[in-house]
Amino acid sequence: MAHIWPIGGGKGGSGKSFLTSSLGQLSAALGKKTLVIDLDLGAANLHTLVGVPDPPKGFSNFIHKKISRLEEAVVETPFENLFLISGAHDNFDIANLSYEQKVKTLRAIKKLDYDRILLDLDAGTSFNTLDFFLISQNGIFIATPEPTSIENIYRLIHSIYFRRIHSCFSAADFRALEGEVNRQFGDGSVNNPECMMKVIARTYLGKYQQLQDEFSAFQFKLIINQLRKQDNAALGLQMTRMIEKHLGLHIEFLGNVAYDDHVHDAICLQVSYLERYPYTKTAGDLREVGKQIVELAGKQLMPRYG
Repeated sequence: MAHIWPIGGGKGGSGKSFLTSSLGQLSAALGKKTLVIDLDLGAANLHTLVGVPDPPKGFSNFIHKKISRLEEAVVETPFENLFLISGAHDNFDIANLSYEQKVKTLRAIKKLDYDRILLDLDAGTSFNTLDFFLISQNGIFIATPEPTSIENIYRLIHSIYFRRIHSCFSAADFRALEGEVNRQFGDGSVNNPECMMKVIARTYLGKYQQLQDEFSAFQFKLIINQLRKQDNAALGLQMTRMIEKHLGLHIEFLGNVAYDDHVHDAICLQVSYLERYPYTKTAGDLREVGKQIVELAGKQLMPRYG
């Protein structure tokens, strides 16, 4: 069964696609049969970053039933062990997948036969992004050391957990749950998953146990990208502590990736940054993070609910 890593960022410009392509290359170089899928629907560019400027087929062929199986959309890249499902030829309306299309895609991804599958997701908190993130126990959040990026990552993480809680209830039951949370913990407390889980534990024990098991299995990670010399190197750890304090959720900090002007140069030249600039600090940071993604077994994460 594939080890799936959704990769999301709270805003555009975080370097999400660059990191997805780089981690894919590193995973493949470490001997893992790796697939990267461009699910930045309507704004796909991952194909350029993995050296496939004009992919002959892609995700839209599957959505529009030109092919019957998602694996038929896979194309090879110039890198051994690295494969791609592109969104290069997607129409802009593909960003609005129907429920049936989304469910079909989620099921198809789970059936793909690869050691590692990396999903390059749309920025923000659309239902598509949240549901693709929840396809796996694993997930990577990409943030930059800017207040807007930090705020948006906080909102994304918050939305992922609330999306999962909400999906366990009917609309009427969820409204009742929100009212009970506010009654017990005060107005605005519905924004705290810890408060919601306490009420669920008292009122819907079966659903609480199901959610508790799922949340305990989550192994979400955080990477700070484009860190400059003057930036706070401890920002990632501070963010994970803030998330645990205010949301009651555990996120593991994987590391910083240094800012480098050469990233822009490599993208413009359409060459692999890791191959062209292998001895930079940024390349070293990427290799360290990539090694963890490939080899990290991960400990069980226990959210502090109850």
